[in-house]
Amino acid sequence: MDTQRRLSYHEIFMNESAPAISVRNLRKVYGTKAAVDGLTLTVPHGCFFGFLGPNGAGKSTTIRMLTGLIPPSSGEIELLGLRMPDEELEIKKRIGLVPDESLLFDRLTGAEFLEFVGRMYGLTRIVAKARAGELLELFELHEPRKLIAEYSKGMRKRVAMAASLIHRPELFLMDEPFEGVDAVGARLMKDILIDQVRHGATIFLTSHVLEVVERLCDRVAIIHEGKLVREGAMQDLRSGSETLEDVFVRVVGAEGAFERLDWL
Repeated sequence: MDTQRRLSYHEIFMNESAPAISVRNLRKVYGTKAAVDGLTLTVPHGCFFGFLGPNGAGKSTTIRMLTGLIPPSSGEIELLGLRMPDEELEIKKRIGLVPDESLLFDRLTGAEFLEFVGRMYGLTRIVAKARAGELLELFELHEPRKLIAEYSKGMRKRVAMAASLIHRPELFLMDEPFEGVDAVGARLMKDILIDQVRHGATIFLTSHVLEVVERLCDRVAIIHEGKLVREGAMQDLRSGSETLEDVFVRVVGAEGAFERLDWL
């Protein structure tokens, strides 16, 4: 029975025709405030997907619900053809997460942390150690014995992304992965992510740097006050010479918001 169930999961997981993410009528309410309000969204398999919105729009709340960190008030979530929370453990084995907050163990070295994450995902000690060393080299974290507590914000983002890769997931959920990363580090991380998509992975990311999203993403969704206000292929969202920033400002109703101060 267990073997049949594992095969079933494998067949679902490798079915590229199934959406990587399917969300229906998703809501998260805190008191009387809906942080996410009736979100319905489909992310195709193998897509580089940008999830955008102003501060407080519900982006991080959505990612926390997708990863099972917080339960939705109502609605349905399926990742890789598996339903959350019924098959949450199986889902977590197949996703990589880069959270907005740096949820790392400060008293471990980068190598120790990556090995720990690899072991948590079921890798053998030998494989986890080998992959940790390769990822440290790939992300140019050249001081493997340095404690994470001594890392800069950009280095912490790099090691978080390295940890998301160690078990070779098919779906990445990334909340502001480039925040605090210098230009060289960001370029390296972008190249790695593009390569993952090229090999069939799906990436779902939030970012306030719209130029980065415009260069990387195939599709984009914009939410405002917890509601989906625009979604589609990148080329279909823009009109004429519009940039993604122009579209974003227009659909969230921020055009003409600037008022000049007499004294400034």
